[in-house]
Amino acid sequence: MNNSHDTFSFSGRIRSGAHALHGIIEMLRSQHNAWVHAVATFCVIVAGGIFGISITQWCLLVLVITIVWVAEGLNTAFEFLCDVASPEFHPLVKKSKDVAAGAVLLSAVGAVIVGMIVFIPYVISWL
Repeated sequence: MNNSHDTFSFSGRIRSGAHALHGIIEMLRSQHNAWVHAVATFCVIVAGGIFGISITQWCLLVLVITIVWVAEGLNTAFEFLCDVASPEFHPLVKKSKDVAAGAVLLSAVGAVIVGMIVFIPYVISWL
């Protein structure tokens, strides 16, 4: 084993962060749904600021937003790997991609439900 990989270094952490940022940029470049998530994230942040939601509500929204982004990131990575492993159509690869996309959908639906629970009372009192 190479000891250079076993030692902590700040430059190594910076490189890891740079790779992660490149991954996020690649996800935004290649996945149209990531832009939908970005717009939704922006809207939720703006609405939270306008309505002055509580710290607890912010925590819940940050949690579900993060879950959606993580699911989208993992789905994107999974799609890239499937495309390399099986460039031609394969029914099991299709099923795998569909399941991964379903996980993103489930997380997004959950986030919408949490958003409704948080924001509907504010919207009703605003009207």
